[in-house]
Amino acid sequence: MDEDSQERNDPALAFERLRGEVSLLRHAVEALTRARESIDIPDYEPTLERTEKVLGILAQQIDGVRKSPAMTLTPENMGGRLNASVAEATRELRDQVQSAKSALSSATFDLQNMVASARRGDEQNRWLYIAGGGGLALGLLLYAVLADPIARVTPDSWRWPERMATRTLGEPSLWDAGQRLMQTAAPESWGLIVAASPLADGNREAVQACREQAEKAKKPVRCTIEVKPQKF
Repeated sequence: MDEDSQERNDPALAFERLRGEVSLLRHAVEALTRARESIDIPDYEPTLERTEKVLGILAQQIDGVRKSPAMTLTPENMGGRLNASVAEATRELRDQVQSAKSALSSATFDLQNMVASARRGDEQNRWLYIAGGGGLALGLLLYAVLADPIARVTPDSWRWPERMATRTLGEPSLWDAGQRLMQTAAPESWGLIVAASPLADGNREAVQACREQAEKAKKPVRCTIEVKPQKF
């Protein structure tokens, strides 16, 4: 018979074997217990809390990325969106160019109006100068032609011819203008008048008395006058 058959036939031997196995299991458990007690297990709770926070933040970021419009792009609609963006930018650029063109056209039109207005102003000024000069010349001509006839038909008390002559000669009074006219018209006669003027002034009373005698006698009479030497 083999060993197993002997254990089944011998209860004492089987019990002794069971006792050894139990003793071995007990020693193993005690060894495990001692090994567990000798191991220093760290506190992982703070690390686990930080890990949980990090995982929560990562989950939020991943969810945001998942919901972003970029994640919905596909090769089919990416080209359409790109074309729409390019078309929008082109339209804005076209609007800006059109606005700049309109502003430039308006500024050019205003500048042309200013230049045309300046030209019209210069032309108007030129015509004003021409009209003014022509009016002045016509006025002088009419004055030269009509002044003398008009002056002659005015009353003598107005002295228009004499005043016109005085103003024309530039003399301060009618007397001065008359002297200048006589001196210019007859220099010799003017010289006699100048020479006789002191005689008349110095013998005014004698000349007046002789004139009265001549009127009474109804004929010429002789008069005596004094002639003073000429002062140089």
